[in-house]
Amino acid sequence: MKKVSVIGGGLAGIEAAYQVSKYGAKVDLYDIKPTGKTEGHELPFLGEMICSNSFGSVSLSTSSGLLQNELKELDSFYLKNAAKFRVPAGNSYSVDRIKLAKHLTSEIKKIPEINFICNEVIDIPVSDAPVIVATGPLTSKKMAESISSFTGRKNLFFYDSTSPIVNLNSLDMDKLFWASRYDKGEADFLNIPLNKEEYHEFVDDLINGEKVTIRDFEDKKFFEACLPVEEIALRGKESLAFGPMKPVGLKSTPESDDNYAVVQLRQDDMNKKLFQLVGFQTRLKWGEQKRIFRKLPGLKEAEFERFGRMHRNTYINAPVIITGIYQSKKSRSVYFAGQISGVEGYLESICSGLLCGISAGRQATGGNISEPPSDTASGSLLRYIKGGDWSNFKPSKFSFGLLPDMKIKGKSKREKKEIRSNQAIEELKKWIKKEGI
Repeated sequence: MKKVSVIGGGLAGIEAAYQVSKYGAKVDLYDIKPTGKTEGHELPFLGEMICSNSFGSVSLSTSSGLLQNELKELDSFYLKNAAKFRVPAGNSYSVDRIKLAKHLTSEIKKIPEINFICNEVIDIPVSDAPVIVATGPLTSKKMAESISSFTGRKNLFFYDSTSPIVNLNSLDMDKLFWASRYDKGEADFLNIPLNKEEYHEFVDDLINGEKVTIRDFEDKKFFEACLPVEEIALRGKESLAFGPMKPVGLKSTPESDDNYAVVQLRQDDMNKKLFQLVGFQTRLKWGEQKRIFRKLPGLKEAEFERFGRMHRNTYINAPVIITGIYQSKKSRSVYFAGQISGVEGYLESICSGLLCGISAGRQATGGNISEPPSDTASGSLLRYIKGGDWSNFKPSKFSFGLLPDMKIKGKSKREKKEIRSNQAIEELKKWIKKEGI
């Protein structure tokens, strides 16, 4: 039996280590925490969610809802533990990021097969023993150089950013209201209503505010699903009102429907003290964030637990490099998991780590496994990552568009997606049974 090395203790890394351990194989799990951290991390714990505290909607008519259900069927270590730390967020699956990360760190270190090593790995060890590279989008410069050398390709990158988090006790609650969009679930979101004049002044402030300079690179590459709020504002005066600040489905009172725009805040901790500005990733300088966001109704005295920040995300050109189950074409014993592999998003990172862990666990114990079916979320995402356009490859989340068209007729869009999700889950169950997972 061969020992498996997992490099990186983020969402993908700890998921992979857990899945390997289920096969009885020994695992060396490497991470720089708790003695070190990257530019984007805040906590000394493993499995830290950085940008947001949400896994998205739980509905089967959504891509996140389907992927969550598939991960549950596959016995995801991360989601199994995340369920213990959910916080109210309407129809969304949101968690207390800090308590979850602390708990995950404790749980992963209890597993006898997993040997945690606090150390920065700067080279990919190549042998016949499986190695899972899960260093994440914040891969260190030295490790990125090693990956470039191993793959023979330059790493690609895009810029990502996080949203500010404020303390609830510092807000003027008389100017805010509780509600979930279209009254889905409980009134779990805190909402800041803006009239037309307030909205346009806010947009002007975002556009003109002083921003962190992007150095070293000529082009600004942002991930479209996670654009800084000021970049959205630059696309047109009303772009935010039709984006993260859209007022539809949100009323200050049952009778009112006159909000021009709304800023939503989502609970970030189980104690209901910290709230994150939803969709407000930003690269504004911290002083500018305080000045501009405090102009919003109810935030005049806001205390910031965390300011938004910009960081570089690194990923490989997967269609050129990956084969099988996130395995390197150069060496099938080397896997790439998580955002370094070209998937984007929490659930997608967990999914890739999970599949790598299962495959590496089988490989370490003398077995093998087939790829998940292409008509499942996990299988279709894998096939996209491997078979995308290598000349213009960008990280991808799972979407229904990646699934084969089943030509379902006579149903609404929502019903079609629910039917498609149920079909995908059934196909995954058949695969799980066939492979003995």
